[in-house]
Amino acid sequence: MVYELLIPQYIRVLKNLNSIMGKAAGYADSKKFEVEVLAQSRLAPDQFAFYRQVQIACDTAKLSAARLTGKDAPVHDDKETSWAQLKKRIEDVISYLETFKAKDFEGAETRKITQPRWEGKWLTGYDYTVQHAIPNFYFHVTTAYSILRHNGVDVGKKDYLGELPYKN
Repeated sequence: MVYELLIPQYIRVLKNLNSIMGKAAGYADSKKFEVEVLAQSRLAPDQFAFYRQVQIACDTAKLSAARLTGKDAPVHDDKETSWAQLKKRIEDVISYLETFKAKDFEGAETRKITQPRWEGKWLTGYDYTVQHAIPNFYFHVTTAYSILRHNGVDVGKKDYLGELPYKN
């Protein structure tokens, strides 16, 4: 169940974010400014900029999968300085997530999950998934989307949601 809640959704949403970033690059080009200006943009002075929102969304995806399965996550040094490097980070995390299978998550619901900033406290894998990992991931992806939208990039809900598995 945890696999189904996380991995296919993380992959889909990260692909959508990558696509949105492609539209943002086209927008910057059409307006004759460097796309890295968007990477530094933020919605509020005390909020992380776009590039950091992308980094955290990627970290949430890879680290939650790793914590829930006991596997090692790839290390990123958070030093992306270009739009292409941000897109590459998304692609690298997608590739990592694509290595997981449902069987990797056996027992994940009851695994004890902790982080250093939780000061010795922990959550069950299920609670971690639904109370922390999913909301945190979507918070940062939505904020990244909103930063681009706020700056005039022509994206909407269909871009954010991407292709849906409609049935006839």
